[in-house]
Amino acid sequence: MADNEKITPSSQDPNVSSLSDFPDEIPNELPHQTKLIDRHAILEKSPTLLLTFSLLVVTIGGIVEIAPLFWLENTIEDVEGVRPYSPLELAGRDIYIREGCYVCHSQMIRPMRDEVERYGHYSLAAESKYDHPFQWGSKRTGPDLARVGGRYSDAWHVDHLRDPQSVVPESIMPKYEFLAETRIDGIHISDLLSTHRLVGVPYTDEQITEAKADFYAQANPEADWEGVVERYPGAVVANFDGQAQLTEMDALIAYLQILGTMVDFSTFTPDANR
Repeated sequence: MADNEKITPSSQDPNVSSLSDFPDEIPNELPHQTKLIDRHAILEKSPTLLLTFSLLVVTIGGIVEIAPLFWLENTIEDVEGVRPYSPLELAGRDIYIREGCYVCHSQMIRPMRDEVERYGHYSLAAESKYDHPFQWGSKRTGPDLARVGGRYSDAWHVDHLRDPQSVVPESIMPKYEFLAETRIDGIHISDLLSTHRLVGVPYTDEQITEAKADFYAQANPEADWEGVVERYPGAVVANFDGQAQLTEMDALIAYLQILGTMVDFSTFTPDANR
């Protein structure tokens, strides 16, 4: 176009106008609506049609997302070593949830270099398959606990729960010394295992029958604890808080000491076919 050529409305985009082009019209800096957009306005003006089509879209999306799962043999890779929690560990997990530990501690290591180098092998879906609910968490005021089992001694955990600042001076964690003063009897522990079996945790009849005995035996190295280890391989047997009576601190430490220890990652190989 020559420098002295005058630009007229016809030489511009016919769908775009300005005040200088048509003084009597309201300027339009955007293309005029197409017929398709005009039709969409029908949905916007009718709540019934909008709801109907929204449900249709959600239904189609749901089918696309969910239907393929029915043709999969398993959506979670089976990993050797993962087992249901022992009665004492399960009671400790309930205390962990009750005290809101999940608010400040996550239990999910993401497959990123900085996390793997700090916390250990990234978390596997199978490690949480018996958790109801899972404890992945969404915030880390404190460190991730997915691999905390066996990392510290029982005595360290006792000191840390009684007075966190005594072992980690910069910690803002509150004191939980009352756990060592709160006795726990496990009177309903068999019912707890039965309830978890209802939602898919494969506790056997024997495990449920022996639940109360296993509950006490795991925290007493002088008891007949061989059955506990046989039913729950890798379970830590110890007088966790060093007291004669069984306390909530025993249960909580038993739970913490099993976290991340069920899978032997020195021999674990991911199955790429799943």
